[in-house]
Amino acid sequence: MDILTMLLNGFYISISPANLLACIAGVLIGTLVGVLPGIGPVGTIALLLPFSFSLDATASLIMFAGIYYGSMFGGSTTSILLNVPGEASSVVTCLDGYAMAKKGRAGAALAIAAIGSLVAGTMGLIGLTFFAPLMSRLAVTFGPPEYFAIALVGLLLLMKFTGKSMLKSGLMVVVGIMLGTIGLDSLTGVNRFTFDVDELQRGIEFSIVAMGVFGVSEILDTLVHTNREQNVQSFKFRDLYPSREELRRSVQPIFRGGIIGFLVGLLPGPAATISTFVSYAVEKRKSKRPEEFGQGAIEGVAGPESANNAAASATMIPLLSLGLPFSASSAILLSGFLIHGIVPGPTLVTQNPDLFWGLIASMYLGNVILLIVNLPLVGLFTWILKIPINILMPVVLMITMTGAYSINNSIFDVALLIFFGVLGFFMKQADYEPAPLALGLILGPVLENGLAQGLIIGDGSVWFLFTRPISGTILWLGVALLVFQTVCWFNKQGKRKTTQSGEREVC
Repeated sequence: MDILTMLLNGFYISISPANLLACIAGVLIGTLVGVLPGIGPVGTIALLLPFSFSLDATASLIMFAGIYYGSMFGGSTTSILLNVPGEASSVVTCLDGYAMAKKGRAGAALAIAAIGSLVAGTMGLIGLTFFAPLMSRLAVTFGPPEYFAIALVGLLLLMKFTGKSMLKSGLMVVVGIMLGTIGLDSLTGVNRFTFDVDELQRGIEFSIVAMGVFGVSEILDTLVHTNREQNVQSFKFRDLYPSREELRRSVQPIFRGGIIGFLVGLLPGPAATISTFVSYAVEKRKSKRPEEFGQGAIEGVAGPESANNAAASATMIPLLSLGLPFSASSAILLSGFLIHGIVPGPTLVTQNPDLFWGLIASMYLGNVILLIVNLPLVGLFTWILKIPINILMPVVLMITMTGAYSINNSIFDVALLIFFGVLGFFMKQADYEPAPLALGLILGPVLENGLAQGLIIGDGSVWFLFTRPISGTILWLGVALLVFQTVCWFNKQGKRKTTQSGEREVC
């Protein structure tokens, strides 16, 4: 009952004119940041940190938090309409969201993304409100061996989510992991695979790779197929929103995505992005129509978009409860706390209860504001598809290149964007999906650092990783999964040979 009383007091604080205005400004800026590829919440909050000196601590942190989860909300727009992920966590949304847009169902995809974001974001906030201490203690019990185990088994589980050749997906994952090794080694401080190029010392930004292989490659594909019919039939008002069937099919993925996102959000790393891959894999596994995934399945939008918003809420748990940022976005939020002389951690609730509960209450309000603002704009967003290709694509390319440049203010990043765009184009021509490459780039550093640090802890013994309670359980489950998949593959090969021999006998 004390929690509910404090939360109500937080709502009273958050609806004060200054705090409410900061919340509205934050979510609107966040939505815009999510829509524009490459800018990202980290860079935006960093740019606005000096501005926050003119605000009190509560208002400035409410605004920063609004930018953070608002960008998750807005990142789906360009993914669905243009196949350009506005945020790294919206990469998976491209797969079915863009396919729905080409079928004239862009409005439905955008609306489901908005509804799923509200529902799952609220689920994550409920968990943040009631279970923060317990969940944060569970998360910090994970050491490097556990991170390695999760990353490795995650790759085994998620490698098949494209639904095509397991061999091709595996090859793309390996390429992604290799790209993740470029730059400064975090353990030894040695430059690796930089070829004396100074810009490569910081590594390759995931957002640049995502914008290249998903966005620029689509632009090149469109230029090559200029005579391709543009699927932009006239929209009726009722077609801009989901049908009853689409709503019915979205309910369970939204709630599953909320749970997955919250649990994954408690782990260090790019949780919002990883949770979308996990959610997509789960939805495809459970679907009665798995062949529709990649062709415009509404579940492929509802699940991942719900997961990344729930993960955004869960990421706040270790930050507020322990003062530990588990992602780049929460790290920059920590900077916002520190410049106002506030140290988040176990004493935050007792020493600054108004700030703690006001911030949480503002996140509830912000999610509702995002839905109110975004749903009426669904019709406006879908009209983007009416713009002629020869006008739209150069504008998209210009925005994408501007976003790539803004990450590090580097022309070299623009060159990388073009390189990965060309690479993504040829990958599509050869029927290689870019998503496994993105997955390998995300999990590769987690896999490498977890293995290296785990071996240091275990005095170089690989067996040590299998004997720890948590990492051992996960790894043995991974071994069982690998054996199961191998048996299934040999089974399929045997059945295929039997069928082929039977066909020859009939002939």
